[in-house]
Amino acid sequence: MSTPILKLRNICKSFGPIDVLQDISLDICPGEVLCLLGDNGAGKSTLIKTLSGVYRPNSGTIEMDGRPIEFTGPRDASNRGIATVHQFGGTFPLMSIGRSFFIGVEPTKGWGPFKIFDRKKANEIAVKAVRDFGITRIEDGDRLVGGLSGGERQSLAIARAVHFGAKVLILDEPTAALGVKQATHVLRIVNEAKRRGLAVVFITHQVMHAMAVGDHFAVLIRGAVAADFRKGEKTREEITDLMAGGETMAELEAQIDGYMATHDGHAPQHAGASA
Repeated sequence: MSTPILKLRNICKSFGPIDVLQDISLDICPGEVLCLLGDNGAGKSTLIKTLSGVYRPNSGTIEMDGRPIEFTGPRDASNRGIATVHQFGGTFPLMSIGRSFFIGVEPTKGWGPFKIFDRKKANEIAVKAVRDFGITRIEDGDRLVGGLSGGERQSLAIARAVHFGAKVLILDEPTAALGVKQATHVLRIVNEAKRRGLAVVFITHQVMHAMAVGDHFAVLIRGAVAADFRKGEKTREEITDLMAGGETMAELEAQIDGYMATHDGHAPQHAGASA
């Protein structure tokens, strides 16, 4: 395992009396995919917002390249090389691919007050960046983003982050709304980002997708790390059981089995059912 680019130590975050993150400690390493797993409400979104500078932790430390840091906001985190790609790619459906790729940092041509957007340059760079990630269907930078598939939008957003120097790539449920084929495209791009030496944080609740690309896994339950393990140390069934609550599910199954054993094999009926 390489030296971590980001270290989280004892991170806690609360909103008023509600503790959302509790004593989170994780290492995020270049050239690896950390899969952050958990059901809805586990604290995944709060953790990535803390990593990307949206929230400041109430306690604990974040180190980047061995130095303690405190992000002043999302732009500060972005300037330090932390890029977040959200579920729908953060793209603009009515913009062209080239324009969306360079939003806020548009290349220009001309002189002084006569500078204009260099559409040709933007299109060439954007198309090449996406095609370098293996999405060969995109050939025209003037094509509207709204005409791309979900997987292609994700690819565009990831290629943009890499082009602008991301060191840490945070992917928030990138495959959640995609079909099997498009999800496979995104997973291939995640592996390509890893191959290029980026540290990837892959947030998902889909165990199969996590196991396809992950090197390091952390399961969150109610804002705490319930398990932290490396690839091959747990089976898919064990991970799924952890996400579902583990012991709680086992206790429920035991109670149902006990009821059925004493009621001639009949499962429990809800309160409104007739005898």
